[in-house]
Amino acid sequence: MTDNTRIRLLLLDFDGTLADTRRANTLAYVATLREAGYTLSEEEYAARYFGMRCDEFLTRFGIQDPAERDRLRRRKIELYPTFFDTLRLNRPLWDFCCQFRARGGRVWIVSTGSRENIENAMRHLGIGGPETADKSVGTGFDTVHEKGRAEAKAPLGRVDGILAGPDIVHSKPAPDCFLEAMRREGCTPRETLIFEDSEIGIEAARRSGAGYFVVKL
Repeated sequence: MTDNTRIRLLLLDFDGTLADTRRANTLAYVATLREAGYTLSEEEYAARYFGMRCDEFLTRFGIQDPAERDRLRRRKIELYPTFFDTLRLNRPLWDFCCQFRARGGRVWIVSTGSRENIENAMRHLGIGGPETADKSVGTGFDTVHEKGRAEAKAPLGRVDGILAGPDIVHSKPAPDCFLEAMRREGCTPRETLIFEDSEIGIEAARRSGAGYFVVKL
């Protein structure tokens, strides 16, 4: 029996899938910890901690005080954009997503990362988040003007939604984040494709019941 189910939704991990953020994240953590008097090399972070949520990484690194972990997390967010010159967009994947949206499909970013970090990186790369309702009133010129401003902020296009680490209680490898995005879009796993790079992300995709592609940057 032929399966004619149409794919309606693409779910993308961000770090390591839609964008190569490894070096920027690594340098931001190294700089943050150096300021606080801790020693961490790029090689150690890449080998032992890359891909962990911030709080988990700092706990495993040996920082037990929750207040200190939160202070370091906020400082890392502040420093992260200073290393954005090392970010690289996965252009083939993004071009595919833009074509998919142009045909009526929906595209979400689903990540364990910080929403603020993701949105800052997206802004640097020229990608916008979900479009907000048009608040302009009056003449048609006003509407065109507002649309032009929105396009200027996202020259490479937009995603339709973002689910970040704090939005979901059970993070990857639990499938909850992917299932929640499907629920919000009214899509089934058979109508969804997931793009992931990490082992925990791939496991979450598998558990969700959707088809998935493994991305290697």
